[in-house]
Amino acid sequence: MPLNWGIFVLKNCYLSIMEEKNQQNQIDIELSEEVADGTYANLAIISHSNSEFIIDFIRMMPGLPKARVKERIILSPQHAKRLMFALGDNLRKYEENFGEIEAHEQVPNFPMNFGPAGEA
Repeated sequence: MPLNWGIFVLKNCYLSIMEEKNQQNQIDIELSEEVADGTYANLAIISHSNSEFIIDFIRMMPGLPKARVKERIILSPQHAKRLMFALGDNLRKYEENFGEIEAHEQVPNFPMNFGPAGEA
């Protein structure tokens, strides 16, 4: 998920709020072919300081002891909160259309040798 995707989600959340207030807002968002292909990640590690949240998206492969961060998104605390609300809203809409997503309590057992573990 490239940085542009994160900005898109935040702008999308902003637009949803504006639409609810019956205000019209138009943003021209450009999506390059390279970014449109997306990046697959099956693990996210989230850390924060007093001024920013950092989300590292990682692709772990079974049987391999090493993984690379594929994308790093850095957000202000305010944008991190907007992202949380936007993701929650999209999950709710998804489940309304396709049924409840099963949340497995057990996280896949990948070897982790790159720092403290986080959950996504």
